[in-house]
Amino acid sequence: MRTVSVTGIGMTKFGKHDRSIKSLGVEACREALRDAGQPKIDAIFVGNFMGGSLARQEILGSMLASELGLGAIPSAKMEGACASGGIAFRQAYQLITAGIYDRVLVVGVEKMTLAGTEAVTHAINTAMDNDSNEGPAGLTFPGFFGIVANRYFYETGAHREHLAMVAMKNRQYARNNQKAQFQKETSMEEILQARMICDPLGLFDCSPITDGAAAVVLSAKEEGVQVLASGQASGPPLMQEIPELLTISATVEAARQAYAQAGLGPEDIDVLELHDCFSMTELLAIEDLGFFEKGSGWQAVEQGLTQHGGKIPVNTSGGLLSRGHPIGATGVAQIIQIVSQLRGTASNQVPGARIGMAQNLGGTGAYSVVHLFAGKGV
Repeated sequence: MRTVSVTGIGMTKFGKHDRSIKSLGVEACREALRDAGQPKIDAIFVGNFMGGSLARQEILGSMLASELGLGAIPSAKMEGACASGGIAFRQAYQLITAGIYDRVLVVGVEKMTLAGTEAVTHAINTAMDNDSNEGPAGLTFPGFFGIVANRYFYETGAHREHLAMVAMKNRQYARNNQKAQFQKETSMEEILQARMICDPLGLFDCSPITDGAAAVVLSAKEEGVQVLASGQASGPPLMQEIPELLTISATVEAARQAYAQAGLGPEDIDVLELHDCFSMTELLAIEDLGFFEKGSGWQAVEQGLTQHGGKIPVNTSGGLLSRGHPIGATGVAQIIQIVSQLRGTASNQVPGARIGMAQNLGGTGAYSVVHLFAGKGV
């Protein structure tokens, strides 16, 4: 199997942009191509979830290939809800390892702020199985993870303050990330007193509505940050079918695949970007990925074990909660932060980081994608 490396990265600032979805994608792609030394690209894959429903724009692959002057190369859009970017990256990686392509441009992009909150909520809810009684009964993503949080509190002894600690940590990291949506200083008091979205999740516990794009160049070469492994799994899209509410089975399985492929374990990982669409999701993920025992993630956060100097620095970009969550771009943005960490050029650089992980979730656990990376000389 061929060695595959990330040789170029590019990203817009995340937040609100008075620009088209195409222009955001073009900016990130051009930066990634420059960073990679303007290589010849064999294919372009786009991670996007709501281009049609919110931005009224599909055919993003063809549009970007044309705008970037890449010629008649194959292009495609990948959709996997919030895991769209991670899935697009995985497809590119697999096709390069198979010898089909040598260099692939992967871009994740979303334009969300041009619609109101209600319209965005309806669009996001298409990532649920609506051919059931759950959607018509009013279940939303904040509702689902609010239920999960209350169950977690009941079973473990955690409290709202532990969710606030996650949100506070990620905001502190985002303050040093110039591409992050939220860089304003906050406090535990402000987080805990913020408007309630769905008990016990307050405003700071929920990822925001965001515009943005992130792009990477993947190449069949040993130069750059090497992709060590790629795992993906699916899980139940209905809450009533989940056997254990406090475990996202797709994340457990995707991580198992990645660890097995790389011959590594959680103890080998130096820095982690995970899918904190809600503060509660970060607690589940650090347990499901094997970094902490089930039911103990809240204690790890309380003890500072997910920060610099702790066991595993988590979401040093600011995460979805503060870096922002332009859905199709999120999985690629996570990878960019890990690549930057392994290059030694990241915001909130982790000293001596050699191995990194990115975990991208779709829906309430319908998809999960896990990638492992190694810096030069590993």
